[in-house]
Amino acid sequence: MNSSVDQVVRRLVDSVGSVIVGKDAEVELCVISLLCKGHVLLEDVPGVGKTMLAKALARATGCTFERVQLTPDLLPGDVTGVSVFDPRTTTFSFRPGPVFTQVLLADEINRATPKTQSALLEAMEERQVTVDGVTHMLPEPFIVLATQNPIEMGGTFPLPEAQVDRFLIKVHLGYLDVAGEVAMLDRFQSQSPLELVQPVTTALEIAHCQCAVTQVHVDASIKEYCVQVVQRTRAHGDVAFGASPRGSLGLLHVAQATAAASGRDYVLPDDVKTLAPRVLCHRLILKPNAELRGVSPTDLVEEILDTEAAPAASRRLA
Repeated sequence: MNSSVDQVVRRLVDSVGSVIVGKDAEVELCVISLLCKGHVLLEDVPGVGKTMLAKALARATGCTFERVQLTPDLLPGDVTGVSVFDPRTTTFSFRPGPVFTQVLLADEINRATPKTQSALLEAMEERQVTVDGVTHMLPEPFIVLATQNPIEMGGTFPLPEAQVDRFLIKVHLGYLDVAGEVAMLDRFQSQSPLELVQPVTTALEIAHCQCAVTQVHVDASIKEYCVQVVQRTRAHGDVAFGASPRGSLGLLHVAQATAAASGRDYVLPDDVKTLAPRVLCHRLILKPNAELRGVSPTDLVEEILDTEAAPAASRRLA
């Protein structure tokens, strides 16, 4: 296969959409994150299809897939792997953990202890794992799709700020409307459509698309706009800690992938504005008095986008 980025995105969204009813926008966010070499945090109540979405995306990409169920008694080595002593050779050999895959589903990540959650930090940022002083590279492409239940639910631990910051996008699936839920019942009545999902792309084609995304033109004024939006989250009176420079990079990369998914080789200001809440909101820590007033991170980001002047649309010059 040798297709343009927008064709690959459409094939993946259509394929995963055959399983996940009425959530094409959320599926596209996951695909865009994959093209940016980013990771996705899927947060919602149990039973809305978070795990099913991750499985369907893995099948549609044709990539290797592993699932790890995060529990309070899980150890970091259960995720990354361990060195095992072989008495016959009197040496240690490394046994890879489930993180050594291309698509990793970290199911209910906030049910694990912070120590085990942190075991994913190096893998997510540097795409490698170091065990007993030896570094092991992860396969490409590599994406973590982590599901979590709302923090107010029993048996959950809050994710460390450093962990949350490594997720490019946070996605909420939400409940379906009546028609959508009836369509889901029809689709799953006799068998799971997940079993019918076939790969519609390859790891190599995804790698080519990831490279193409990095070549999408971004005007200097749009880069400055990204930085201004992020810096305003740090200066806002209701924010204790704003988005990090990693948030600025994420905003840039998501805008490039959005443009490529739309069939363009240049970024528009709307590419930034459309996905800024998805990239920035989970990185913000509000002040207690703001939370008491019912202010949400989404409200703050929308306020900044409404008041920050966007640059004029600029087409790439030949």
